[in-house]
Amino acid sequence: MPSRVHVIVVARTGAPAAAQLGRTLDALRGQSTPPQAVTVVVLGDGAQVRALEGIGHSVEAIIEARATTSFAEAVALAQPRVADGSAVWLLTHDSVPERRALQLLAGSLERSPSAAIAAPKLVRHDDGREIVSMGVTMSRLGRTVELAADELDQGQHDADEDTLGADVRGMLIRGAAPVVLRPDTGLGGADEGLDLGVRARLGGARTVLVPKARISVRPDGVAAAPQRDSARAWVSRRAQLHRRLVYAPAIAVPLHWLSLLPLALWRSIAHLVGKRPSAVAPEWGAALASMISIGAVTRSRRAIRSFRSASWASIAPLRVTRTQLRHRLDDGHGSERGAVSELRFFSGGGAWAVLAALVVGIAAFFPLLAWPSAGGGELLPMRQGVAELWRDAGWGLRDLGLAVIGPADPFAAVLAVLGTLWPGSPSFAVVLLWLGALPLAVLGGWFAATRVTERSGLRILGGVLWALAPTFLAALVQGRPAAVLLHLLLPWLFHSAAVAHRSWGAAGAASLLAAAALACAPSLAPALVLLWALTLILMLSTRRIRGAVRVFWLLIPAATMFAPLVYWQLRHGDPWALLADPGAVQSLAQASSDAVGRLLIAQGFPAPGHGGWDVLLGAEIAPFAALLLAPVAILALTSALSPRWRAGFALLITTMTGLITAILAVGIAVSFTEGEVVPLWPGTGLSLAWLGAVGAALVTLDTVVARPALRSAAALVTGAAVVVCAVPGLLAVNLGEAQIRNGATSTLPALVAAHAADDADSGTLIMTPLDDGSLATELVWGPSDTLGAQTTMLSTATRVQGDDLATGAVDLISSRDFDAAAELAGHGIAFVLLSSAPGRSDQARSMVDAAVTAIDQRPGFVKAGETPNGMLWQVDSEISERAQPSETQRAAGHLVGWAQLIVVLSALLLAIPTRASRREARARSRVVGRSADEPLAPSQRQRTDSGTGAVAVSSVAPVDKAAPHEPDEPDEPAESTELAGAGEQTPGDDAEQANAPDAEPAHAAVEEQSR
Repeated sequence: MPSRVHVIVVARTGAPAAAQLGRTLDALRGQSTPPQAVTVVVLGDGAQVRALEGIGHSVEAIIEARATTSFAEAVALAQPRVADGSAVWLLTHDSVPERRALQLLAGSLERSPSAAIAAPKLVRHDDGREIVSMGVTMSRLGRTVELAADELDQGQHDADEDTLGADVRGMLIRGAAPVVLRPDTGLGGADEGLDLGVRARLGGARTVLVPKARISVRPDGVAAAPQRDSARAWVSRRAQLHRRLVYAPAIAVPLHWLSLLPLALWRSIAHLVGKRPSAVAPEWGAALASMISIGAVTRSRRAIRSFRSASWASIAPLRVTRTQLRHRLDDGHGSERGAVSELRFFSGGGAWAVLAALVVGIAAFFPLLAWPSAGGGELLPMRQGVAELWRDAGWGLRDLGLAVIGPADPFAAVLAVLGTLWPGSPSFAVVLLWLGALPLAVLGGWFAATRVTERSGLRILGGVLWALAPTFLAALVQGRPAAVLLHLLLPWLFHSAAVAHRSWGAAGAASLLAAAALACAPSLAPALVLLWALTLILMLSTRRIRGAVRVFWLLIPAATMFAPLVYWQLRHGDPWALLADPGAVQSLAQASSDAVGRLLIAQGFPAPGHGGWDVLLGAEIAPFAALLLAPVAILALTSALSPRWRAGFALLITTMTGLITAILAVGIAVSFTEGEVVPLWPGTGLSLAWLGAVGAALVTLDTVVARPALRSAAALVTGAAVVVCAVPGLLAVNLGEAQIRNGATSTLPALVAAHAADDADSGTLIMTPLDDGSLATELVWGPSDTLGAQTTMLSTATRVQGDDLATGAVDLISSRDFDAAAELAGHGIAFVLLSSAPGRSDQARSMVDAAVTAIDQRPGFVKAGETPNGMLWQVDSEISERAQPSETQRAAGHLVGWAQLIVVLSALLLAIPTRASRREARARSRVVGRSADEPLAPSQRQRTDSGTGAVAVSSVAPVDKAAPHEPDEPDEPAESTELAGAGEQTPGDDAEQANAPDAEPAHAAVEEQSR
C-alpha cells in the first residue's frame, strides 16, 4: 500500500450528479483501506455539492471549474493540492468503487515495482455482471480498441494483467511516477487512459489490470465516451490525431500535419460507404482542430521527452494486429441471422415474369428494332457524345437561344445517365428504353411488391399491374420520355424509401431515386414533399431521431439539383415555371381541364380515348373501359379494413395525393411552343396514384382474402381486367396509331448537320410562320436540336432570355434595309431555315412565300434549296465565333457543379451496399407494415419435419439481444406509417449498425428449445 493516496473526483453540477457523488463519497469512506485525502472538482456551480451531508469531513477541498472543462483539465486544476509522493486515484462522481477496490489496486502496485498505473474492472452501475471497460490498446495506425467492453463478466478476462492502457476512470497512479504522468489536456476528452499507458511504457514502466478491483460506472459519466454518434466521433478522432502528432518522430510531424486534410477526405468517403454520415463533419472538424493545436502538440511532446527512457519498440507487442482487429470486428458475414426474408426472384417466378414482359415488349414495339433513333411526340435525338451529354447537364451556355446562360434542368442529368449506358450511340439508348420499358416496369413493380407481400404470385401480379398502367402505356405511345422514365423510377423509389428509416444505405438509394424522379416530373414535387413531411413528423413524434435524420436526407440531393433552377426562376419572377415538364414541349393529346377531362383523369386515363379503346370500339363504347380498372380500385379501398390497415391507409394517402396532383396539374399551363400554351402532363400524378392503388390492392389480397382459391381468383380477375384494358396501347405501334416514329439522327437538314459536325458552334436560325400571322423563332447550335439541350428556362419564358433574336428575324423577312447576313454572322449564325409545316393556314403560307422572296433578295444569303425541313439558306459571310460565358459565369458554373457533385457522390456512397448492410437487410422482413395478428404467408409458417420433430421458423423480425439501445429514444412502436405508404414492426430504430453484435437467429433459438 502506498504511503498516501490522494483521490481526485471530477463531478458535474446538478442534483442528480450531486446524489451520485454522495454515493461515491460514501464508498470512499467505506473502503477497507480509505484514502488520505479527497479533492472534488465540480464542473459548474458547486453549491449542491457543498450542501451534501458530511461533505466537509470527507473532502479536503472543492474546486469549481467551467462546465466545459474536460476531465484532464479538471485533474490539472486539482494537481497542486496533491502532496509530493502521493499516489493519485482518478474517479468521477458516478464511479462507485467496491469496498476492497483501493486496497487491491494499491496492493498490485506494491507487488509490481515496474508498474506505474493500476487499472480496475469497470462494470455497469445497474448490472455488475456486465463489463463496461477492462483494458485498452491501439492498432498500428493509432485506432483505439477496447479489450473487453459491453460483455457479460464470466471471469474470462480475470487472468489478464498486462495491458497498454485502460479507461482513465478508476486509475491509480503511483506516487513516484513523474508529475507529467497525468491526463493530457490536449486530447480533448478521450483516450486519456490509453495515453497514460503509452507514456508509462515510454518511461520504462507499465500498466497492470486488477480484475478483482471493481468500480461501477455509468455510460454517460464525465470521462465516458459521448452517447451521440457525432460527439463520440469528434472526441475520438480528435484524440487520435493529437496522439499521432505527439507520438510521431520529429521529422514525420510535418508530413502528418500536411496529410490531415487529404486523410479527412479519404476517411469521409469511407464513412459514407460504411453508412456513418454523422462522422463526416466531426472528421473535418477534428482535422482542422488538430492543425491549429500546435501549442498543445508541442507541450505534449516536450512532456514525453522529459521522462522517456524506453523505445517505441516496447509498445509494439501490446498493439492489436490487423488480424486480431479483423477477428474482433468481424460482422458475421456468411451468417445472415437465418435469412428471415428470402427474395425468391428466380424460384418465385419473378424472372419468368420479366422474361415474358420482354417478349411482349418486343412484340408491341417490333418496328423499333429497325430504328436508329426514336422520334415523334416529345422525342428528339440525343447528343452524339457522352461528354456533350454531361455538358448539357451543367450550368453554362445553353445550346438553344442566343447567349442564354443559366442552369440546366435536372432532367438533363437523367438523360446523360441514360445516354452513358449506350455511349456508342446515345440516341439508340432511347430506342432500347422503349423496347425494354415493359420488362423494366415488371421488374420494378415486382421489387416494389416485395415491400407489401411475401407471396410470389402477388408479387408477379404487382409487376404486371405496374407495367400495364394506362398512364405508362399512354406515355409510351405518345413518346413522352420524361413520363416513361418516371414510371420506371417510382417503384424503386417506393422500394427504398419504405425502409429508408432503417438504414443509411436505403436512405442514400432513395435520395438518388427521388432526385431522378423529380427531375423527370417536377410537378410531383408538392406531392412527394407532402408525403416526406408527414413521414418526418411521424418519426419525430415517436422520438425516432435517427430514423428521422435518415428520412430528412431523402430530399437533400433533389434540393441540391434543383437549387440553381429555383434561384433562376425566382429571380425572374416565375416560380410556377418550376413545375414545368422537362424535355421537348409538344402539344399532344391529353385530358382537358374541364369536368369531363378531370373525370377521365379520376378514372385513371391521362389522355382522351380511354387508352385507345375509342379506336377499336368507337367513342361511345370506350368509356366502359374504365370498368376494367374497377377491381384494382375496390381492392385498394378495402385495404383500409385489412389487418395491415396502417399500411393500407398510407398507400391510400399516396393514391389520393397522386390523383389530386394529376387533377390540379391539367389546369396549370406554364410551357409554350410555337405560340401555343401547353398544360402540364397529368400522367405523372396518375403514376403516383397507380403506385398507391396497386400497393393497397396487394395489401388486401395478402391479408384480407384468407382462402387461397379465392385469393387466386381475385388476383386473376384483377390482372386479366388490366391486361384487357392495355390491349389497345400494346397494339398502337403496330396499328400505326402511335405518335412515335422512326426518327432521324438530326432535326436539321443534312447540309447543316454535315457542316456542324466540323463546327459544333455553328448556329441555325429556324423561323416558323404560325397560323395567326405571327412568327416563331428558334436558334439551334450544332448539328441537331437534341433532347438534352431542352431547357425550361426558354420553354416557360414570358420575356426574352439572352439576346433578342425575334426582332432580327422579323427584320430579315421584312423590307428593312440592313446588312442582315453580317449581323447574323456576327452572332455565329451560319444557316437560316424557314420551316413550312404542312396543314398551315393560308395566312401562314402567305408569310412563307413573302419570307422566301425577302431573303432571296438580300445579299449574303446562298439559297441551299428546299429540304424536308423547309427552305434553307447559308450565310455567305465570315462566321464569328460564338459568344462564350465570362470568367465569372464560368466560375459560378464550376461552383454549382462541384456542390451538386459532392452531394450526389455522398448519396451514391451511402447507397453502396456493404457486407454488414446486406446482412442486416436480410435479417429483417422485406414486408413493411406487417401487423402482429395477420396471417403469415406459407413461406413464413412453421414447418415440422415428422422424421426428426425439429421445428424451423423464419421469423418476421428477430429480436436482437445484443443490439445497443439509445437511452434518449424509446423502443419503436410495432407499426408506423412511412414514406410512400409503409409501416413496420422493428426491434429498434438503429438495428442496422455496421459493427453491431450479431443477434441470435430466431430459428436457432427454436431449434435449441426443440432439442
